[in-house]
Amino acid sequence: MKLQMNYFYNFFGKLLVLIACFSTTMNAQDAFTEYSGKVTAKESRDGLVFVNLAIQNTNISTVTNTDGEFLLKVPNANKDATLVVSLLGYEQQQLELAALPTSKIKIVLTPSVTELSEVNVMNFSSAEALVRKVFEDKTINSTDKMILMTAFYREAVKKRNRNVSLTEAVVNVYKQPYRLKSKDIISLGKARKSTDYKRLDTVALKLQGGPFSTLYLDVMKYPEYIFNEDTIRFYDFEFEPPTSINNKPAYVVRFRQKNEVIGSGYIGTLYIDAASLALASATYALNIVDTKEASELFVRKKPSNIKVEPLKAEYRVDYRERNGKWYYGYGSVQVSFKISRKRQWFNSIYTLSSEMAVTDWQVNDSGFMAMPKDRLKPTVIISDAVSGFSDPDFWGPYNVIEPEKSIESAIDKIKRKIRRANRK
Repeated sequence: MKLQMNYFYNFFGKLLVLIACFSTTMNAQDAFTEYSGKVTAKESRDGLVFVNLAIQNTNISTVTNTDGEFLLKVPNANKDATLVVSLLGYEQQQLELAALPTSKIKIVLTPSVTELSEVNVMNFSSAEALVRKVFEDKTINSTDKMILMTAFYREAVKKRNRNVSLTEAVVNVYKQPYRLKSKDIISLGKARKSTDYKRLDTVALKLQGGPFSTLYLDVMKYPEYIFNEDTIRFYDFEFEPPTSINNKPAYVVRFRQKNEVIGSGYIGTLYIDAASLALASATYALNIVDTKEASELFVRKKPSNIKVEPLKAEYRVDYRERNGKWYYGYGSVQVSFKISRKRQWFNSIYTLSSEMAVTDWQVNDSGFMAMPKDRLKPTVIISDAVSGFSDPDFWGPYNVIEPEKSIESAIDKIKRKIRRANRK
């Protein structure tokens, strides 16, 4: 029997159409120290991406960029604390801040080895049974309190290898308990954006993103965007060799849509903490079986002489554990398109990348969730504000993800453009 996967259209339609602040846990006037460096793999010495660096017994953290580099701002009140460095599949490291230099820190992670005996897959009748259990237990593994998160958001649009639009923002996320159906709320702290409209096609301007696109990757809060009771049957699940998370064993489950399912679903991998059965990480991609259909999922409007062909759509979500509870920590989206015009030989390749990392959080005891006028809408497009690129202290004490080399180059060009404009 053929099964139609119309259910997924709604999510992908949202994803690219989705593109006064409550005081955060780090006051802008607090004195802080910056620690910067690079995290590499022991054998290859390559930089490691998605490494989580957190201050022990606090909620202050950041992640490494695609080059393995990081910058972590630590309040001076925590200068004697311990830095915890962790990455899926690697041994966790704990380093005393007092013993570290403030720059050019070199951290080397060693791959972890997980014995099959540490993770007994026989506890479950099937990989699908384990996945169902993970979603059933989500309220046990998450806090029942409202959380106020400080997060850094970055969105970049590239035309082939050139950045043509760059958006960065610090946002406040009012996270609702997972037991509730109420959606999370976002308010804007501060932001900067620059777009080279001369290099953007009209169609590319419709490929919009925003903080909600990464927040909705929290599949434990929004299971309807991946699989729930109705759609989990569209997938095949199988166990992969186990791994480790923070030196603890973890199940690895691979999933893909069944052959008899019509439409574009997902293919990906789930990483599940073996002790708590909490989802620790998920990586997945759109299974593009029909490019015309996939195009309709992403593009709302386009001229009749334009053809938009999705090339790939990849997603990642990471969770972090604190005192036995798991919290949304990081989300990223990368979608690539080929855009061509009728009766023209050449085409353009566009890539939209967005990521959001939670850098601090606290329990929202007051229940305050930002005034309605200050809340971002899921359809938000952050307006241009290039001036922030000329201020080296623009972010102040807020933790941000270090820019990769191509983004550093784009920021340098924006700065030069601002300087030329100021001379006129």
